[in-house]
Amino acid sequence: MAISRRDLIKVGLATGTALSIPSVLRAQMAPAEARTVRMVFGTGLTVFDPIYSTSYDAGNHGLAIYDMLFSPDSKFVPQPQMVGKWGVSEDKKTYTFELRDGLGWHDGTPVTAADCVASIRRWAQVNTGGQLLMERARDISKKDDRTFTIALKEPLGLLIDILASAGTPCLFIMREKDADRPATVQITANIGSGPFKFNEALAKPGASFTYDRNEKYVSRSESPDGWAGGKIVKVDRVIWDTISDQQTVIGALQAGEVDFVESPPLDLLSVIESDPNLELQILNKGGFDWYMRLNFLQKPFDNVKARQAMLHLVDQEAFMRVMSPDPKYGHTLTSIFGNNSSYSNDENTSWFKKGGDPEKARQLFKEAGYAGEKVVILAPTDWPEANNASQLLAGALREVGVNAELASSDWAGLVARRANKGPAEDGGWSIFITGSSAYADTDPISNVALAANGEKAFFGWPKNDEYEALRAKWADIETLEERKTLARDMQRLWWDFVGCVMLGQSVSPIARRKTLTGFLETPSLVPMWNLQKASA
Repeated sequence: MAISRRDLIKVGLATGTALSIPSVLRAQMAPAEARTVRMVFGTGLTVFDPIYSTSYDAGNHGLAIYDMLFSPDSKFVPQPQMVGKWGVSEDKKTYTFELRDGLGWHDGTPVTAADCVASIRRWAQVNTGGQLLMERARDISKKDDRTFTIALKEPLGLLIDILASAGTPCLFIMREKDADRPATVQITANIGSGPFKFNEALAKPGASFTYDRNEKYVSRSESPDGWAGGKIVKVDRVIWDTISDQQTVIGALQAGEVDFVESPPLDLLSVIESDPNLELQILNKGGFDWYMRLNFLQKPFDNVKARQAMLHLVDQEAFMRVMSPDPKYGHTLTSIFGNNSSYSNDENTSWFKKGGDPEKARQLFKEAGYAGEKVVILAPTDWPEANNASQLLAGALREVGVNAELASSDWAGLVARRANKGPAEDGGWSIFITGSSAYADTDPISNVALAANGEKAFFGWPKNDEYEALRAKWADIETLEERKTLARDMQRLWWDFVGCVMLGQSVSPIARRKTLTGFLETPSLVPMWNLQKASA
């Protein structure tokens, strides 16, 4: 079933929207060759450094061109990737790692232990698991060109899990000369040791980026399993197209001009399902947990009463209707550990009420001393779900007397502005909407969104020392039951100081042409290896 103008009107899109792809775009998107795959990810690649940015677009780029010391398999068990051999001392304080054979950078130089040491140190500046590692580390140093050690002041049983975390920013290994800079300074090169090479010559910012098969990449011998095992590339080239218009994206998918869309429009899923050449597939079985981040550093959300007001203001079902319209994909969420994990719980969730409680929110804003300060909501125009939710949020705030204002920009503009810690009138912000994979929300050590360590925390910079003391215990607890108890204690505190505000949980399928197969079911990021394309 091809999308017609009538189809677009029926699903509620703007009357008169034409689906025909402009001739210029058609020229840029010539029909793919049998060993070339064209993919449309997220909001488009604007930041190439997957340590500098936590965005999934930067993470997908990193997953293609870099490699990791350890990677999680499909059961989230860490498996050696760049590491060939490793061991731990009898007192559990010294880990020794030896790199496997065949590792080389795209510029032809060999991967060394010094590269790994520099990469760990840079990543640890921004990854909360890495921060814990550095607190426990006595030394991280190379032993020889292929061997390095991590010496600890005290045992850290989760060390390998931390190194293998799939929560962004992941520990992608970079050249020492790239990693030897602060994590707040972006790298300028795109040279990794992974299964794909970034093609600088064909880069067209705002239009497309090209990845070529790394012919010199030596894959592991194990079968692909999650992010672990062999990273076998079965195509010659992957082109990452940037197409912001949703109707154009689906038209291109139907025409065979792109092969994969990471985030198909949710109101067009039925149209995709009815096309005999297309298929929907859920790669991230756990889905995504959506939430808003509040700026703890500026009024009004420097006051806990104002943050608590937001818990009562939100009608999660209304937010899910604009973010995930099909009820089989969208659900309410009250646990910071997601809906379906071993640590999900209902501790301190009495604030949740079907439809929200606007009058309670109004009362709490009054108790917070709210005096009409401007509340700036960062709204990404190229991310429809978050943009729609931002508009819904602005309306809800205005209904309770809050001076809410939308600051609309593309996602790249939002990413740049959210780093501003100043007041709204000086280019700062109050709220933005984002999300993380449900998998990440089971790991409070490596998931930066579950940290409350102030300046080191994720944007919004929540701070609560009592919560952080509990979070630090996670790494040393050995039994599931003990962790479940700790999870309840952590959640009780989280909803007292309101580290974020939940909007709901959704499971989102990718859309692909049936000729493109081999996708690995993984959380959050999408591997480009193992893909196989049959002739149409």
